[in-house]
Amino acid sequence: MTAADLETALSVLEKFCQPLAGATNPRRRSGRPRWSFTWNTRPFPAIWPAPGPGIVGLVITAEREGRRMPRTGTSSTTPRRPTMVDVARHAGVSLKTVSRVVNNEPAVAQALVDRVLSAIAELGFRRNDIARNLRSGRLNATVGLLIEEIANPFYATIASVAAEIAADHQTLLMTASSEEDVERERTLLVELCQRRVDGLLVVPAGQDHSYLRREVEMGMSVVFLDRPPGALEADTVLLDNRGGAQAAVDRLLADGHTRIGILIDSLAVYTMRERLAGARDALAAASVRYDERLIREHVKTPGDAARAVTQMLDQADPPTAFFGTNNRITVGALQELYRRGSDAALVGFDDFELSHLMPRPVTVIAYDTRELARTATELLFQRINGDRSRPATTVLPTRLVDRGISR
Repeated sequence: MTAADLETALSVLEKFCQPLAGATNPRRRSGRPRWSFTWNTRPFPAIWPAPGPGIVGLVITAEREGRRMPRTGTSSTTPRRPTMVDVARHAGVSLKTVSRVVNNEPAVAQALVDRVLSAIAELGFRRNDIARNLRSGRLNATVGLLIEEIANPFYATIASVAAEIAADHQTLLMTASSEEDVERERTLLVELCQRRVDGLLVVPAGQDHSYLRREVEMGMSVVFLDRPPGALEADTVLLDNRGGAQAAVDRLLADGHTRIGILIDSLAVYTMRERLAGARDALAAASVRYDERLIREHVKTPGDAARAVTQMLDQADPPTAFFGTNNRITVGALQELYRRGSDAALVGFDDFELSHLMPRPVTVIAYDTRELARTATELLFQRINGDRSRPATTVLPTRLVDRGISR
């Protein structure tokens, strides 16, 4: 484009956009136009077009209500990110060639590939994956994982496996923790949806997930694990909580124990309700009366578990065995029993690190946490990749394992 051509184009745009550029700001009494533009030294009250290839030395500035804002060609304290156009210009190749190299497409001469890669390194270019994913039909190539407590080894393992599998699918995993807070869970899930993640892995705290129904109807892939959703039809991967707990109490009953203390986190949690139900199934099958005085709820930490064990052992008719319904409870109970030198038996749901080195016998209900996470995450990517079969529930088995050092 010659200088004369450019002048003609600017004149046409100036006449066409004059009403827009001269519009006043109704919030200011002065009636001063909101914007005025300058191209070189010529006043240009219009919205400018992006400079085309071959136009150099073009400076466009804008002034709004007394403030000057730099645009194309002006300096700024924050450097502009280089684009593929910059890479093409720097390497002396076409934009299409840069695109092919960036996207690892074949049939590009090695000499051109080297020039483009050199330009990319020199300019510090980074591909815009958001735009790339939109063109390919994906949203952000991200999935969200909502867990309960990142400090718990159970959830840490789930996050680790999910991240590994997401990486295999060239996808970023975003992890959040609800801390067993229902309102926090809802806020985090809604925020993840607003970030347009491709799918969600959820270990739920609440019992009503109907607020996700619209997202699911619009194509959001959601898989729940460890606990089922409430008021929402979705894929779910669970452990056999009830069967595992029944097997644990069956073992204690077979060893002659009928007074069994049961330590529970909260019955608001699905897994706790299922594990208590399994324990009651075993007691009923053995015709042993269920005694609520042997149940302790709201046992959340190892310290809580140790105090509950102390209180129950100090009763006139103490239990002779304990069932811990998660790993943290079991650890706390184990510490207190060992401290007191008690011979009370102990079975706990969830295996835990170094359980085989404990200084006294303990039986755990073990399962493969990695398999739980792998099954749920792979199912999520199947859904993301187009599987539209009806939602299903998968239940993974548990097993009893004797740990600790026998006396």
